Amino acid sequence: MATSSGIYLELVDLSGHVVATGTWNSTLRANCLYQCAHLAKPGHRCRLLQGSWEITPITPLAALDLHLGTCIQVVWLPNSAADRPSRSQAFVAIKADGSVVTWGGAGCGVFSSAVAPLLTGGVVKVCGNYNAFAAIKADASVVTWGDAGCGGDSSAVAPLLTGGVVEICGNDQAFAAIKADGSVVTWGDADCGGNSSAVAPLLTDGVVQVCGNEGSFAAIKADGSVVTWGYAGCGGDSSAVAPLLTDGVVHVSGNEGVFAAIKADGSVVTWGDADCGGDSSAVAPLLTEGVVQICGNEGAFAAIKADGSVVTWGVADCGGNSSAVDLLLTDGVVQACGNGNAFAAIKADGSVVTWGYAGGGGDSSAVAALLTEGTVHVCGNYYAFAAIKADGSVVTWGYAGGGGDSSAVAALLTEGVVQVC
Repeated sequence: MATSSGIYLELVDLSGHVVATGTWNSTLRANCLYQCAHLAKPGHRCRLLQGSWEITPITPLAALDLHLGTCIQVVWLPNSAADRPSRSQAFVAIKADGSVVTWGGAGCGVFSSAVAPLLTGGVVKVCGNYNAFAAIKADASVVTWGDAGCGGDSSAVAPLLTGGVVEICGNDQAFAAIKADGSVVTWGDADCGGNSSAVAPLLTDGVVQVCGNEGSFAAIKADGSVVTWGYAGCGGDSSAVAPLLTDGVVHVSGNEGVFAAIKADGSVVTWGDADCGGDSSAVAPLLTEGVVQICGNEGAFAAIKADGSVVTWGVADCGGNSSAVDLLLTDGVVQACGNGNAFAAIKADGSVVTWGYAGGGGDSSAVAALLTEGTVHVCGNYYAFAAIKADGSVVTWGYAGGGGDSSAVAALLTEGVVQVC
């Protein structure tokens, strides 16, 4: 165990690249390491491992076993972690050169001409909501476009977005950005969380993750506690489960009106609209331990367990009932993603399993031949899915007018795509 006041550590990713080195005070928690990783690769999420042991943002540095060495492994996660699908009818793809390609519904932020000169390079992450997008650039500044009332106009907080932004999250009509110092900046529709003044003293430092649902936000702090704000009926009021959210929370996911939190012991806490998954009592015995990822869509959740199996609950027609594909979800699932009313799961062999509303992407039979192998990431908007393959090409399916048909930009999606939002 670490006992000295200063601990020297090296953060190294899977390619062997040294992300950061330094000496940290042993009284600190590991959120300081996560902040260093985020600064090195703005807009990207990661896990930190010491051997096979996962280091969470609330892990005390004094708990690290220096007998295992000073190397901390950084595992970069897909940018769009599918905590909750975008409700946009458009998609945005980032290419390897940092430029942006948009397609889908014309009134939903797809036309980025107003900020086009700022999107020709240097973009590292894009986040979308119902009618707007926000992009983080390599210098940790933010560019926004789309409907002004949904956060496409960020001029009110522009001085706070010129640098230091490491993560952005959107709900239906607002955005929340985490800065390198752990503070949060919000903008967009005030009632949907764009105004966070009611909890502002709790958001000045120590925030390590923010998640949005239809009309509210939930933020995890370095001590494992959760802060919520926005529309009360959508989970902005978490008082009913407050005793369970004072510590130990490592991740939060949202759907239309619910949040689901994973705790350090792998158990799950849910709150918000009962019909949309806020009441998880029907599957409670399966959620007491071993959950490693949760994603939501409009009315349901899908949780991946440590054994690669999937547990679903919420509105049956939205994928809360996965019985039609249960045999394919008993093991080997490495990522799940939701859109408006369906789910898509990637298995360890790179194949994709879909379920939920057929017209919204729950039926992927039209592109099934392209989804049998080689898929590395899937992203959903409200009406469709987009999958990135290992060769950097993109496969889309679902409602054609909502991005399921990418033929208009097909020539730009044959290679070099590194993120889709």
